[in-house]
Amino acid sequence: MTHVVVVGAGQAGLALVARLRADGFEGQITLIGAEPHPPYQRPPLSKDYLLGELERERLYLRPESFYAEQGIDLRLGAEVAAIDTGRQEVSLVTGGVVPYDELVLTTGSAPRRLPAAIGGDLDGVLTMRDIRDADRLAPELVEGRRVLVVGGGYIGLEAAAVCAKRGLSVTLIEMAPRILQRVAAPETSDYFRRLHSEMGVTIREGVGLDRLLGEDGHVRGAALSTGEEIPVDLVLVGVGIVPNAKLAESAGIEVDNGIRTDELGRTSVPHVWAAGDCASLPHGDGRIRLESVGNAIDQAEAVARNIMGANEPYVPQPWFWSDQYDTKLQIAGLNTGYDRVFVRQAGDGPDAPLSHWYYCGEKLVAVDAMNDSRAYMIGKRLLEAGKSPRPEVVIDPATDLKALLKAS
Repeated sequence: MTHVVVVGAGQAGLALVARLRADGFEGQITLIGAEPHPPYQRPPLSKDYLLGELERERLYLRPESFYAEQGIDLRLGAEVAAIDTGRQEVSLVTGGVVPYDELVLTTGSAPRRLPAAIGGDLDGVLTMRDIRDADRLAPELVEGRRVLVVGGGYIGLEAAAVCAKRGLSVTLIEMAPRILQRVAAPETSDYFRRLHSEMGVTIREGVGLDRLLGEDGHVRGAALSTGEEIPVDLVLVGVGIVPNAKLAESAGIEVDNGIRTDELGRTSVPHVWAAGDCASLPHGDGRIRLESVGNAIDQAEAVARNIMGANEPYVPQPWFWSDQYDTKLQIAGLNTGYDRVFVRQAGDGPDAPLSHWYYCGEKLVAVDAMNDSRAYMIGKRLLEAGKSPRPEVVIDPATDLKALLKAS
């Protein structure tokens, strides 16, 4: 009987084992997670859960009874110490050994942290990635406190939004010339800069952090690249994530900005696969690593099918989202290489649904939709179908976007 062992009990790990069972896999399945919690949703952690509007049990992706019912051996609080690819077994920190026929690494990613040399180890310097982070942060969100958010990507902006909603005084610094510079067009940056400013957040672009200032082991201030020193009570670090690939690298599995896989999800070592945030996969003439719930699910399910012999290359259809205040940003596609952005506004007024359509030459490559789920869904379907309507038609308010799907 084939034994599939999955290391990493997050969104990708659950999606993979659930797909194996749904597709009729009758072998043994072991899902190993380092955290004491069953697989749970991460996006609500920095929003509803942190605000106390969502109970912990509602974060869980499946009830705990699901695993026993499906014959899945779920091992929680079980940290993996090493992988022996020759003997095909996984060693646990506790001393146990789990043999495998097929091994899947869905180890996810971890937040980048500030170096201790500049005060990153002071009390009050926090990141936001898992339940433990959220539980540590929640009691710190006291109205009137001064918080510094380091990083103007989606993680930092979401953290700033939560803090502002809780009544904290929020300053966000971004070293790049504008927020969201790495992931979005200036038009999208402008939208969210204006939104946060209206909510009282002070955004400082082109400003870096020299060091944090402490007193009695707790952060009390920040020295900025401008030479200023500002008082702070709390620091939230949102400067990106790194793939959890050390376990694979130590086992001799090839790593290239994540665990390197082929189009089927196989790593450089036989009988070892990878999926989700930790996996680097082929894309065009290069490689890409996608950090999203959608990719974690889709890639993991593709790997499950390939373990069962489907032999189908995984072709990602990227989609992302971000919730900030009452604005839902939905993104379809990858805007890499775009040269033009066209703006469509569905209605009048500053709060009207808005979408930004990215083109490379005549080809549609991505869509950012702000409170415009219709534009997002149609843009996503156009991208999946390989269709690129003329930009002037897309931005015309009189155009029925749905009709674009029927056009040749």
